[in-house]
Amino acid sequence: MFRAPVVPRARKRSRPADATVSGREGVKFEDVRLYLVERKMGRSRRSFLTQLARSKGFIVEDVLSDDITHVVSEDNQASSLWKWLRECALKNLPDMHVLDVGWFTDSMREGRPVAVETRHLIQETVPTPPEGSAPTAQAVVSQYACQRRTTTENNNKIFTDAFEVLAESYEFNEIEGPCLAFRRAASVLKSLSWAVQCLEATRNVPCLGEHTKAVMEEILRYGRSFEVEKILSDERYRTLKLFTSVFGVGPKTADKWYRGGLRSFSDVLGDRGIRLNRMQQSGFLHYGDISRAVSKAEARALRNIIDEAVHAITPDAVLALTGGFRRGKEFGHDVDFIVTTPELGKEKNLLPSIIKRLTKQRILLYCDYQASTFDMSKLPSYRFEAMDHFAKCFLIMRLEGSQVEGGLHLAEGDSRGWRAVRVDLVAPPMDRYAFALLGWSGSRQFERDLRRFARLERNMLLDNHALYDKTKKEFLAATTERDIFAHLGLEYIEPWQRNALQAGHLLSKALFSSRLAPEQERRA
Repeated sequence: MFRAPVVPRARKRSRPADATVSGREGVKFEDVRLYLVERKMGRSRRSFLTQLARSKGFIVEDVLSDDITHVVSEDNQASSLWKWLRECALKNLPDMHVLDVGWFTDSMREGRPVAVETRHLIQETVPTPPEGSAPTAQAVVSQYACQRRTTTENNNKIFTDAFEVLAESYEFNEIEGPCLAFRRAASVLKSLSWAVQCLEATRNVPCLGEHTKAVMEEILRYGRSFEVEKILSDERYRTLKLFTSVFGVGPKTADKWYRGGLRSFSDVLGDRGIRLNRMQQSGFLHYGDISRAVSKAEARALRNIIDEAVHAITPDAVLALTGGFRRGKEFGHDVDFIVTTPELGKEKNLLPSIIKRLTKQRILLYCDYQASTFDMSKLPSYRFEAMDHFAKCFLIMRLEGSQVEGGLHLAEGDSRGWRAVRVDLVAPPMDRYAFALLGWSGSRQFERDLRRFARLERNMLLDNHALYDKTKKEFLAATTERDIFAHLGLEYIEPWQRNALQAGHLLSKALFSSRLAPEQERRA
């Protein structure tokens, strides 16, 4: 079984590397203390990995104690490892990261401690509960959003709202790891059918790291997070959040304006040195409308308008409402549609024809058309891309109150009788329709985890264009979303059960539509 070096063993002689670390010379990461489990790893390999880590500035302890932050194991069964760890009677075991050697390898390659992902964790196995007893969180909550059923209900909003502020703050500072970690944690908590009342109840819930649990503990104790309150009162955060709420303005542009001393819309619009592009000009012009939520009734009215235009051009066209409204949301920030034709190649002219028709109707306030760059011969793509290559257009449309059942969702006192609404259209070929529909339906965290599951669990590559099996070295055909789930060996999840959290209200849409600094998924 395992050795238990909780009590120091006598050493034959002290090595130079040990002396270096004991004197804390050359240490770069004071807050990280590693312990490498010798069993299965072997003494010589453990010694080699210890010296490697110390040479890169890591603290590696020879003795397992409560000072350890990261326990690294190789090829050990989770049940045996955890049994041994509990026998060591460590007070701080719940706060330690128990990790597979893969985390160590990633950290050595990066030359720093990489963020702990769920794939790195060696999680404690939970015995099968007796028949009739309540299942544990570990038994019912997957680390992947694509294996969880998440509706629009949220029993843990007090935590997920705090996590979203933290994630957005990290995104503004271009710190990707913690940003994704907080969004994964928020997604997991939103999927729970019960409200978290104490931290112990989350003991076996995945994707909750040390930082997330600290925030939760603070909220449970004081009813608020002081870290979140500090961020919300931070001038830079507030300014970047304001600027990125404008259609076409991403974090890089917002930060540039902030560093230039600008703090308000009037500052930006009054600065003669700033040249706004067409998208940003329209974003400011219609800000009051497009920053206000779109109702389901307004989305239905827009669907009728687009449907009429599409079928006047091509009677056999296929039109699908996607995004949050397909997932059953009552309100959204824009309305997304997929439009295509049964005949391959005919979809290429569809969007220009729709744009021409809407222009003639005088209801098109802004249009950014992007022609298709889709080329099946260039697939599969081995890198994450924030945008697919299908033809698409980003629109701002004029919607009349008379077209909306129950009236427009307007600001109090607004008597115009119309409003501007953001609309996105995408036109994939019919043989790519199922993949595009799945990708554009969201939510973003659901799609991110679906692709991560495909890559890590099935050795496949999934995006809005195709599903590629790396083992068989072939593309897998699909005419429906159910086909894709079946290829992945997943139980089908209805759109209304895919409401894992989105990424930062208008921020992610601004990034997506303006192609400014797309957030990239971390490599496995």
